[in-house]
Amino acid sequence: MAETSSSSRSSSNGSPMTNITQDHLFAILLLLPIDSILSFAMTCKRFRALASSDALWESISRRDWGPNSVDALKKSSNLLFQHQQQQLPWMRLYKHVSQLDSVSLHKLTYPDTHLALPRPRASHSLNFVSDYLVLFGGGCEGGRHLDDTWVAYIGKDFQKILNWQKVNSGIPSGRFGHTCVVICDFLVLFGGINDNGSRQNDTWVGQLTCHETLGISLSWRLLDVGSVAPPARGAHAACSIDNRLMLVHGGIGLNGLRMGDTWVLELTENFCSGEWREILTCPSPAARSGHSLTCIEGTKIVLFGGRGLGYEVLNDVWVLDISESYLNWVQILYELPNIPEGVSLPRVGHSATVILGGRVLIYGGEDSQRHKRDDFWVLDISANPSITVQPSTLNSARLLAKMWKRLKAIGHKPKCRSFHRACTDDSGRYLYVFGGMVDCLVQPAESTGLGFDGELFLVELLLQL
Repeated sequence: MAETSSSSRSSSNGSPMTNITQDHLFAILLLLPIDSILSFAMTCKRFRALASSDALWESISRRDWGPNSVDALKKSSNLLFQHQQQQLPWMRLYKHVSQLDSVSLHKLTYPDTHLALPRPRASHSLNFVSDYLVLFGGGCEGGRHLDDTWVAYIGKDFQKILNWQKVNSGIPSGRFGHTCVVICDFLVLFGGINDNGSRQNDTWVGQLTCHETLGISLSWRLLDVGSVAPPARGAHAACSIDNRLMLVHGGIGLNGLRMGDTWVLELTENFCSGEWREILTCPSPAARSGHSLTCIEGTKIVLFGGRGLGYEVLNDVWVLDISESYLNWVQILYELPNIPEGVSLPRVGHSATVILGGRVLIYGGEDSQRHKRDDFWVLDISANPSITVQPSTLNSARLLAKMWKRLKAIGHKPKCRSFHRACTDDSGRYLYVFGGMVDCLVQPAESTGLGFDGELFLVELLLQL
């Protein structure tokens, strides 16, 4: 009789899973990959309702894309339902972001052609900070460096008309091949090369301020980093990490030698000082210049391409996760023939930017024959189930082919370019590209057909909402 009663109670209560509160189920789902969440939704009506709820998918988007992108998207009227003012359909948005296959290009025109504009240049820096584009330095015709600074207001929404304004700061000194990253609302600049070929290893912090009467100003100050700093270099790569660190790798050092070292800068809370330390790992990426570093998921740094010691153009991908107690570069191996049009991937002087969805958008650059490119590629290392396992042991060509995807580009047709610069707005949906080296008609007095570009254009991720 006791057994019958116990069995009856167990049957009426259902499986242990159905007894878990909705809040606890919500928390569990946020720990699962997308495929598992979708499988969970197929088990019963109650779970389907929870697993397809807007609140859950907004939280998943925050988890996978970062809170800044989600908050920026919520402020954008472009992603709301057109027929009624409701919150974003996050499950639908997540699906379209993951299936992104095309971008739209827009040439940004200037309201007054008589206004001064930035000179054409390459190997400069371009950052989005406090709703402004900030352009600094670079190299121009004649192998000369530039030391000018320009800003353009972007705001919160998409704009096709921008107005550049020159800002006089006087420092840092003119240079090209430097790096500049955004940490919180500050710019952090390191290294570079001047007209005389001298490499720098100074670190600067810049802050943009807007006054109602005085206008826009950008103040720079030399950062106190103590007695330890990376060796002087240019044409290196850098990225910011978790709004508190700057990572630098490689570049061209003294005597024109390419470098393969990795350094991290940790700043104090008030940004008054910082401390550099070298990260020593084995294995590690080979020495190179003109490559890219991009931070995804807050703590993972993705390195791609560049030019190696033998002047060869590279296509290798490395990942460093600074959240791990033991820091180690891990190479993600893949074969170009397994990727449609993958033979075009080796390149140097490209841009690599994290976009909406937490993936890396690679644009332009040049190959080993110095042929410049105008193609867009998405690099998604999450297609590999574990970056701690060398993909060569996974023996899955289909899986690795998903790591790379070439996007279709419509609209404006800019020139093929290399050593340009690109950055996204807070949402990661809009990419701004400026300058670079372009091919041009060779004049009789010229020895090469290389030129500098001064065009600013916008790349919009096309989401079918």
